[in-house]
Amino acid sequence: MTIVVLVGTLDTKGLEYGWLRERLLSRGVEVVVVDAGVVGTPRIPADVPRAEVARAAGGDLERLRAEGDRGAAVTAMARGAAEIVRRLHAEGRLHGVLALGGSGGTSIATRAMRELPLGVPKVMVSSMAAGDVSPYVGSADITMMYSVVDIAGVNRLSAPILANAVDAVASMAKGFAAEPRAVRPAELGDDGAGGEGGGPLIAASMAGVTTSGVDAARERLTGHGYEVLVFHASGSGGRTLESLAERRLFAGVLDLTLCEIADELFGGILTAGPDRMTAAGRRGVPQVVSPGALDLVKFGPLDTVPARVRDRDVRVHNPSVSVVRTTARECAELGAHVAAKLRVSTGPTAVCLPLRGLSTLGAPGGPYHDPAADEALFAALRDGLRGSAVEVVEIDTHLNDPWFGRAAADLLQRLIADAKAG
Repeated sequence: MTIVVLVGTLDTKGLEYGWLRERLLSRGVEVVVVDAGVVGTPRIPADVPRAEVARAAGGDLERLRAEGDRGAAVTAMARGAAEIVRRLHAEGRLHGVLALGGSGGTSIATRAMRELPLGVPKVMVSSMAAGDVSPYVGSADITMMYSVVDIAGVNRLSAPILANAVDAVASMAKGFAAEPRAVRPAELGDDGAGGEGGGPLIAASMAGVTTSGVDAARERLTGHGYEVLVFHASGSGGRTLESLAERRLFAGVLDLTLCEIADELFGGILTAGPDRMTAAGRRGVPQVVSPGALDLVKFGPLDTVPARVRDRDVRVHNPSVSVVRTTARECAELGAHVAAKLRVSTGPTAVCLPLRGLSTLGAPGGPYHDPAADEALFAALRDGLRGSAVEVVEIDTHLNDPWFGRAAADLLQRLIADAKAG
C-alpha cells in the first residue's frame, strides 16, 4: 500500500486539500491528512487533528489560539507537523508528502519535509516558489512547484497545476514504496567511512569555471576507492556541504571552489552565508582548500549588476548570472578572510595555490587572467597562515589543469592517511 501524507492548514485551505485527497485516492494512493491549522474551523476532517499536532510540538492548541500570536502559532505547528511526519515515516506509513500554501503554509509544510531523509518524495506547491526558496528548501530534496495563482480555490488555471503535483507525488511515492531509497546519515557511514559497501566519502566543491580541475581530482580519488560527492558552489550547495561536514559524514573535504565566499563578502547573489568553510575545520575533518573562482563575484542578470561595479569587465555567465572580476584589493581581503577561517582548523588542513590562475576565466589567455590580483590573494593567504599548522602547497599551473586536480587529490589522500595514523 502506497501512502501520501498531506500537510496543511485545513481552516484556510481545506477545500483545496479535499480536492488533492480525492485526486490521490483516484490514483490508487492512500492518504493521511495532517491538519496544521490553528484558528478557524477545519473544512474537511483530518486523520491527524490539529490538537495532536500541537501536542507533538510540546504545546497546547487552545493556548495557541488564546495567545493570538500568528508567528508563534505557525512556528509551533511547523515543529509539531515535523514530528508527526517523522513518526509516520518511522512507522512505514509515509511514502511521499504533498502540500500547498502561501508563505505560512509553505513554512509549516517544508519544515516537516526537511525532517525526512533524502530520497523520500516531497512536493510543495507554493505561491512563494517563483522567488528565493532557500529558506524553505534548506539542504533537503524538496520539489517546489509555482502555483502561479494564489491557493484560493481550485479553478481553471490552478486545477491542472495541482493535478500535475498529485500525479508527480503519486508516481514518486509508488516507486518509493516499491523500492525504498531514503538516505539516512547512518547509511553513509560514520566519519565518512562509507556504508552499504560504498567507499569512504569525500566532499568536493565545484562550479562551471572549476569543473575540469575538480573532475580530474574526482577521477583520481574514485580510482583509489573513494566516493566523491560534488556540491555546486551556488549557495545552497555550499550550505549543504557545510551541514553534512558538521555531522562528520566525510572522510575528507576537497574544497577547490570558494566563489560563495566572494559573493558573501562583496554582495554577490550566490552566497552560502558566513559559516561557509568552517564545519570541516571545526569537526577535525581533513581538508584541502584552494582559492578556486575567487577571481570573480556572481551577480544576477546583466541589467541588475550594481552600478558600483559596472565599470569593470562584466561577463554574462548565463542569462541569470553575470560575473565581475575581483580587484587586487578584494583579493587581498579574500585571502585574509580564508586564512583566518583555516588557521583555527582542528584537523589536518592544506591549501593548494594554483599560481597561474583560479578559473577558466582567470587562466592564461582568459579575460580575467590577472597575475597581480592573484598574487595579492596568495600573499594574504601566506601571511595569514604563517605560524599555523596549515600546510601551504604552491603548484605552478592553473586550477583547471588536470595536473593540479590530481595533485590536490593526492594531498588530501595523504592528510586522511595521516589523520588515521594518529
